[in-house]
Amino acid sequence: MPVSFQSLKELVYANRSCRRFKEKEPVSRQTLVDLVDLGRMSASGNNLQPLKYILVDDPELGARVFSTLRWAAWLTDWPGPGEGERPAAYVVILDDKRVARSVGVDHAIAAQSILLGARTLGLAGCMIASINRDVLRQVLDLSDTYDIPLVVALGRPAEAIVVEPVPASGNIAYWHDEAGAHHVPKRALGDIIVR
Repeated sequence: MPVSFQSLKELVYANRSCRRFKEKEPVSRQTLVDLVDLGRMSASGNNLQPLKYILVDDPELGARVFSTLRWAAWLTDWPGPGEGERPAAYVVILDDKRVARSVGVDHAIAAQSILLGARTLGLAGCMIASINRDVLRQVLDLSDTYDIPLVVALGRPAEAIVVEPVPASGNIAYWHDEAGAHHVPKRALGDIIVR
């Protein structure tokens, strides 16, 4: 089934990392299953398919997962989303080491597919690799069989995200304005094409 380039472009442009959510609006388990199905169907190096997933839609478990994550490195004075603005759900992406010694970039490809699917449902999310993995392993009661390359936070977005050109200074740090909008500098297309 063909998808127009314009539709895909609009979807990709709409898919920004979101860090504040409408925490009280749940994401159903079936929605998480459907999103992980997109990850399952994504490309995998050598078609090894070493990824496994833990779906978190329970608020109590979600709060414990949240406590293991670090948010927005560029926002040094912001500790992350506050009460009521935290994700409603998570997809914890696992590397099953019995299948492959390394996931390569499979986890990022799967996470991008999950996030694109989430946007089509009016959801938003954020890939998080800054994780206290030892604590998260305990929270999820995971064996050493699994590594945790990424957590995808999901929910209804509760922040405006503004994409803007990288300023003349070259500063690519994202930032919040006085109204709480999240600003994301992006390099110009002509600046990234070498030839």
